[in-house]
Amino acid sequence: MNSTPHLPMPYSGEKRNHSPLRIAFVIQRYGLEVNGGAELHCRWVAERLAKYYKVEVLTTQALDYLTWKNHYPRGRALVNRIPVWRFPVRKVRDSYKFGLIQEYVFSQSHQEKDELRWLKEEGPYSPALLREIKRKKGEFDYFIFFSYRYYHSYYGINAVPEKSILVPTAEHDPAIYLSIFRSSFTRAQAIVYNSVEEKKLINKISHNEDVLGDIVGVGTELLPETDATSFRQKFNIPGKFILYIGRIDENKGCSQLFRYFLRFLENTKQEELQLILIGSSVMEIPQHPQIRHLGFISDQDKFNALAGAELLVMPSFYESLSMVLLEAWAMGKPALANGKCEVLRGQCLRSNAGLFYTSDEEFQMALELLLKNPTLSNALGKNGKRFYQQNYTWDIIEKKYINLINQLESRRIE
Repeated sequence: MNSTPHLPMPYSGEKRNHSPLRIAFVIQRYGLEVNGGAELHCRWVAERLAKYYKVEVLTTQALDYLTWKNHYPRGRALVNRIPVWRFPVRKVRDSYKFGLIQEYVFSQSHQEKDELRWLKEEGPYSPALLREIKRKKGEFDYFIFFSYRYYHSYYGINAVPEKSILVPTAEHDPAIYLSIFRSSFTRAQAIVYNSVEEKKLINKISHNEDVLGDIVGVGTELLPETDATSFRQKFNIPGKFILYIGRIDENKGCSQLFRYFLRFLENTKQEELQLILIGSSVMEIPQHPQIRHLGFISDQDKFNALAGAELLVMPSFYESLSMVLLEAWAMGKPALANGKCEVLRGQCLRSNAGLFYTSDEEFQMALELLLKNPTLSNALGKNGKRFYQQNYTWDIIEKKYINLINQLESRRIE
């Protein structure tokens, strides 16, 4: 595949006089301190597309995704040379109140007004951000909204539908079935899907097959050199280890992972193997000498850890695309993933780069097989690296975004 992206089609309208298109990325929070998920996905894409377009970011002042408490100063900032405009969140999330309304709309018969109330309570509730989107409607050619399920995307797409591109980051969880979001999937001018499974899910729910879209995903920022020995010495990890990277959370399948791993140790009597956890924790981690939580570490340490790991384990039940899974495959490492997540199962099957489990017994068998059969593990890792190079290098991702925007421009010019 040609690795050079096609240059963006110049805007031919009289106002711009062939100047670059202006694109606003709209996201719930944005900053170098935000280390994962849709927010990091958004930042990477914004920084990449800034080579071709005039890019700005519209977001809130929030850093903490649990409360949405204002953290950053209001107004303009530069983040890796991208102008970022931050607007206040009017109220922090009341977790008790939000839990009640969420339980109601996810499990009981209800009206649209209840879903809109849920949306407001989920947050980040920022009327000032929405006013800015409306105010700058004429200044930007396109607004790229990240994450369908938040206030800014739902109301923002409704405010500027003719200029909206949506990156849904949708997971197969109850929120996707709320009726209010169907309009987001049909009113946007284009949709950037993360995976085959995400596209099928959204098409099935909203019948939006006629909306322009492509399965794009995201690239990853690889480091030129890694050093497994350095990681082992720095964190005193002499033996074999498997690696989990991400938020340590019940919703990410971590409780199940801990149960399965401890049972594996009990059944196999392995005294050397460790489960290494990288990322912030919002749940209790078992106190066990073979489970180590390192917290947040540098990117260099993270990739050094991947270089030394036997495999990456991905226990999440809900994903639209796993960025850390792509990082592991880019490093030539096999994966062990939760097969009850359609996206993870599909990625493993298409890449032939990982095993998946749907029960405790399958986890035990798969982990033992990967640890005892290095020939299999190496083959899966090589498949993963090839899959990454064929689908997720940045030149491929950039070209897909550019082609999608070019198609929208062609329609607008006609």
